[in-house]
Amino acid sequence: MAHAPSNPSIAPGVSRYSRSTSYAKKGLFKKTKQTAPAKAAAPASTKTVEVGGAKNAKTRVVPTNKPSRFYLAEDAPVPKKSRKTARPTKLRASITPGTVLIVLSGKYRGKRVVFLKQLESGLLLVTGPHKVNGVPIRRVNQAYVIATSTKLDLSGVQTEKFTDVYFKREKESKKAATEEALFDASKKKETPAARLQDQREVDKAILAIVKKDRVLKAYLNSTFALSRGQFPHLMKF
Repeated sequence: MAHAPSNPSIAPGVSRYSRSTSYAKKGLFKKTKQTAPAKAAAPASTKTVEVGGAKNAKTRVVPTNKPSRFYLAEDAPVPKKSRKTARPTKLRASITPGTVLIVLSGKYRGKRVVFLKQLESGLLLVTGPHKVNGVPIRRVNQAYVIATSTKLDLSGVQTEKFTDVYFKREKESKKAATEEALFDASKKKETPAARLQDQREVDKAILAIVKKDRVLKAYLNSTFALSRGQFPHLMKF
């Protein structure tokens, strides 16, 4: 009988087995008794001090930690506790190293880029390459790209040095606003020489692969756009 009670009732208020028999059937005597550790005594919240004066009863009970006389006019914001845990972003099955992607948002929207690898942050590392369509090595969210069926073999391209730390900007110290500083801010910031060299190395490796196909360079240089009557959900990229 499924879910039958271990000590059924034979009459209202009368059980079939006695307490000792029920205890023996459960085998509770075999389990070691666990005693909870004694709780440490809480520190005293008050203390007795001596006071002077004939009418002051000689002693007085005062709190150990005197509360502050000042408090905030408004309640301090308390961060909300969340039970959600950060998990690594899952890469779409259609995106693999060497896949040609179409960027849908940002400065380079409509451009075709080559996917290099996925970074620890979940962002995609892509490049034009820069020598073909002007797209440098940058990070893109996979939610804003379309994966195409065109793929390149990137086995000879080295991408170990490119991490999220590589793209981290250095914080500039704030300076007093002067006339010279305002004119300097309007000037275009120069790209570090190390980044330019890294871009040349990646472009050289990818261009060697692109040159093997006579139409691949023109395909990467073309811009994606839709005309009237064209529906992206009916297209095969």
